[in-house]
Amino acid sequence: MGCTKSLSIKSINDYIARSISVIKVVDRVYTNSLEYKEDWMRVKERFKAWWEGELKEPLIQVYTPRKGMEDNYSRLQNTWIWGFARNPSNPQQTINTFLEWCKRTIFFGDMFPNLWVNLGAGIVAGYLGAKVVFKNNTVWIGALGDPSEVRDWETIDRLLVLDEGSYWWRTTVEITRLSLINGVNKYITAVTDLGGIHDVLASLRGTTQLIKDMYFNAKKVDEAAWKLLDIWHSYYDKLYDIISQYQVGTSSILSLWSPRRWYPIQCDLAVFISPKLFEKFIAPILSAQCDRLDHVVYHLDGPEQINHLDHLLKIEKLHGFQWVPGARMEKSGKDCGSDYWLQLYNKILNSDKRLVISVPYDKILGLLDKLPKRKGIAIHSKCRHAGCEDLVKKLMEKLVEKKYYIY
Repeated sequence: MGCTKSLSIKSINDYIARSISVIKVVDRVYTNSLEYKEDWMRVKERFKAWWEGELKEPLIQVYTPRKGMEDNYSRLQNTWIWGFARNPSNPQQTINTFLEWCKRTIFFGDMFPNLWVNLGAGIVAGYLGAKVVFKNNTVWIGALGDPSEVRDWETIDRLLVLDEGSYWWRTTVEITRLSLINGVNKYITAVTDLGGIHDVLASLRGTTQLIKDMYFNAKKVDEAAWKLLDIWHSYYDKLYDIISQYQVGTSSILSLWSPRRWYPIQCDLAVFISPKLFEKFIAPILSAQCDRLDHVVYHLDGPEQINHLDHLLKIEKLHGFQWVPGARMEKSGKDCGSDYWLQLYNKILNSDKRLVISVPYDKILGLLDKLPKRKGIAIHSKCRHAGCEDLVKKLMEKLVEKKYYIY
């Protein structure tokens, strides 16, 4: 005879408490206000228009500490950014730190309080059994951090299953739900970094070995990627269902809000492969992700990724690109506000794709002056030293004066 697992009184009480919490949240979620962003309704409408291609001017997102609250501001921010990864067993501590940071922060323009569930880039590999290690404000997952984690294909085949019982998946769900409950009418909770499909494979197989397999075991790479694609979207769909219970719309590490299902897809592995291999292995997977999501931006990270831009521009349902020059370029003065990237920006914008860039606040005005087309741009910036509040207020006034921003 089969047996049914009985629920303890505590389990029943916990279930009832969670149910009541959900009912209360759903009742409040449509108030469309955020404690730390007074004009959230207006900003949401701008985001909707931006995704639909109807916003004529750029999105401008700048945050800065309030006057007199600059002390320890950066340290506080760094604490919450890495808090979930550093101490996943105590997410409330990270949430409390984030709330304290929000109280000290002014979110100018289209910026809003965005708590990203950061457990490391490509945490899906952790769901599948790869080792996850936090070290020096970085999360190392699987073979990307430990060569002994390289798996053979037979082992990978066994790992490529949806595992809702894995520690890191359960942790993601618990943290996401707790953040959502704490964040009702206060802030937006952003989807965790699930990772790029081939980047997750590299965490299991190893980067060098996976690239070799593209030449000598192409069928296996393709089979695994398509199987992983289904698993990835199953995890995303489950997170989306949870988020939808507590919050209208979705966000990500990029602090872009969408009223629908959105995600910044990526393939960091692409910097090591030729455009021919990218077209064969990577582009079809990215295109399939665009078909399964409503709003999609590709994380174009590093000059080597520009080699694949033409293939990416052909993906019709890809809405745009987040351009990241990389630390080496930024150190040489070629950050996102540099004239060096104007040709790249114009190529993307003239292809009717959106452009997402992080620009130093003192370069925003000059950059927009030089761009003939500004529709479809989203600029993210920060100013974190004493006197920033007044500086950013003046910047916003100049942007309004030039009609680069409209309230």
